[in-house]
Amino acid sequence: MTEAARHDAAEPGAPAEGAPMPHIRSYVRREGRITGAQEEALERLWPRYGIDPAGAQLDPAAIFGRRAPLAVEIGFGSGDHLLASAQARPDTDFIGIEVHRPGAGRVLQQADKLGLNNLRVVCADAVEILRERLPEGCIDEVVIFFPDPWPKKRHQKRRLIQPAFVTGLARALRPGGRLRLATDWADYARHMLEVMSAASQFANASAEGGAIPRPADRPLTRFESRGLRLGHEVADFEFIRIKS
Repeated sequence: MTEAARHDAAEPGAPAEGAPMPHIRSYVRREGRITGAQEEALERLWPRYGIDPAGAQLDPAAIFGRRAPLAVEIGFGSGDHLLASAQARPDTDFIGIEVHRPGAGRVLQQADKLGLNNLRVVCADAVEILRERLPEGCIDEVVIFFPDPWPKKRHQKRRLIQPAFVTGLARALRPGGRLRLATDWADYARHMLEVMSAASQFANASAEGGAIPRPADRPLTRFESRGLRLGHEVADFEFIRIKS
C-alpha cells in the first residue's frame, strides 16, 4: 500500500434519489501525525512545489517551464521512490499525487534540500486529476506502488485499480506510455491482473502475461518489508498503453 495507514473505514452514505452517483474513493482522508517541520514545509514551500487541486486544466509545460517527459506517482506515501526518481532522472518531470499531508510535507522538505526543480506535488483525488485536470495523452509513466488493498470483501469496491479508473489512466497516458504497479496482497495482485487484462487500451509488458521481476529502481518500503516478514509475496506489473 501507500505509506498511509491501511484501514477499515465505514461505508459512505448513499446519494439522494436522483443524484448522480459519485465515484467510490479508494482512500479515507486521515491527517495522522504531522510534524512541525512538515507543517512548516507545506506552508513555506507549497508556492514552489505545490499544485492547486482545483481550477482550470493543468499545463505541465507551464508548470515546469519546459517540455519534458512526464511521470506521475499516485499515492507516493513518504515519497522515497518519487524523490529518488526525480533526483536520478533530471530530464523527466514528476508530479506526485497524495491525499495525506504528512507525506506531502516530507516530500516538500526533501525536494527543497535536494534542490529539485523537476518535482511537483498535488494533494487531491487522483481519479479527478487524471479525468479532469491533465491534458489527454500528456503522461509518459504512471506509478502506483502498494495501494491500499482493502482486503475485506465488502470494501473491495474501494480498490483503486478498477475499470473506470483504468479508463482515466488510458486517457492521460500517451500511446507507448507505461503503467507500473506493485502489491504485496495476492488477492489484489489477481484483481489487478484481471482488470488490466480486460483493458483493451493496455498490453502486458510481461511476455508470459503475468508479473515482472522486481524493478531495480523500486525502493523497499517499510510496508513491503513488513509484508515480506509476514510471508506476503510481492507482485510487480507493467502495462504499456497501446493505440486505440
